[in-house]
Amino acid sequence: MKLKLWFGAAAVALVAVVQAQDMSDEAIKERIKPHGSLKMAGAEDASASAGADGPRSGETVYNNACVACHGAGVLGAPKLQVAADWQPRIDERGMETLLQNAINGYNAMPPMGTCGDCSEDEIQAAIDYMIEGI
Repeated sequence: MKLKLWFGAAAVALVAVVQAQDMSDEAIKERIKPHGSLKMAGAEDASASAGADGPRSGETVYNNACVACHGAGVLGAPKLQVAADWQPRIDERGMETLLQNAINGYNAMPPMGTCGDCSEDEIQAAIDYMIEGI
């Protein structure tokens, strides 16, 4: 009787282990797919702002993604419309290199800054906004 009970328990455990080991791509995708989305109060909906109205303005991109570092000059980031921060970079590297650095990342700045859903044109608009008037 104990032997039957032991075999029954072993069979149940084996079934549980086999089911837990489903490692197919489809099963993994199903397990890790997003179950919802998060919208922060006061945050602009990126899909709405970049949708039918076209690309976001440089000011919008700056305020949503760039201000955290470029507003205070975090880790040497050039500050908004401060010629002393921007002019040497422009003179040394040129605008095309500044754009490529923003797109690909440079020093402490990650690729595309912190705007993962920005287009390259929107990144250029943000740079243009940050150097406006210098």
